[in-house]
Amino acid sequence: MRIARIEHPHGIDHAVVEAHGYRLIEDVFAEEIRCQDRWVPLADVRLLAPVEPRTVVGMAHNTGPGDRLLRPQAFLKPARSVIGPGDPVPVPAELGLVHAEAELAVVIGHSGTVLGYTVANDVTGRDLQAEDPLWTRAKGQRGFTPLGPWIETDLDPARAMVGLAVDDATAPRAGTDQLARSVTEVVAWVSEFLPLGPGDVILTGAPGASLPIRPGQQVTASVAGIGELVNPVADGMRERRTERGAA
Repeated sequence: MRIARIEHPHGIDHAVVEAHGYRLIEDVFAEEIRCQDRWVPLADVRLLAPVEPRTVVGMAHNTGPGDRLLRPQAFLKPARSVIGPGDPVPVPAELGLVHAEAELAVVIGHSGTVLGYTVANDVTGRDLQAEDPLWTRAKGQRGFTPLGPWIETDLDPARAMVGLAVDDATAPRAGTDQLARSVTEVVAWVSEFLPLGPGDVILTGAPGASLPIRPGQQVTASVAGIGELVNPVADGMRERRTERGAA
C-alpha cells in the first residue's frame, strides 16, 4: 500500500495512492488503516511531505561495511527542516559545499511500530559539518530534509536499491544491504534510547555516494519499490525570521 499526504481543494489528508486518484484515509496512525468512501482525482492533488514528524533522527557512520568498526551514532534534524516533493531546497551561497544524500527512511506508526518507508534526501553542508561535531548547522538548515513522495508499507528494507541524480550526474546505485548496520538494526537501536511516536522518521544512512548541489539544479533521490523524490535547488538567501509558535 502506498500512502500519500496530499493537499486538495477540501484540505490536507492522508490517502491511499490508486491508479486514477487518491482514496482518503480516516486515520493513518490508527492500529488498523481504514479508507473513506471519498477519493480525489490526480489532477486536484499536490503531494506534501508524507508525514509531519516531531522527531527526525539520522544515522551517522552507516554508509558501508567499514563503519561497522565504529560505534553506532545518531544525530537529530529539526522537524521544521522537512519539505515535500517539488519543494525547493534553499542553498545559501555562504554555506560553501553542500551535498545531497539519498537514503531509505523509516516512518513510525501506531505504538512505535514501523508504518512503512519513504525516500529521504539528507542534505548536508560539508564545510559546516567539518566545523561542528554535532552536525546541527550542517544538517538542520531550512529545507534540508526532503521526504517523499509517499509511504510504502510493503517493502523489504534489507534489499532496497537507492539512487541519486543531480541533473545529468548520477551516483552509482547502492543497496541497503551495503549499510554497516541493517535497517532493522537501526530501528531497534534508535528505539532503545529515543522515544518515537506516530509520524516520526529515521534516516537509515546513505549506502551510495553523495553528490554536490547548487542553485539552479534538480536533485532526484530514489528507492526501488517506492519511487522518486524530486526537488529543485534554489538560491537560499538568508532569512532571519521566526515562524509563529517557534521558540
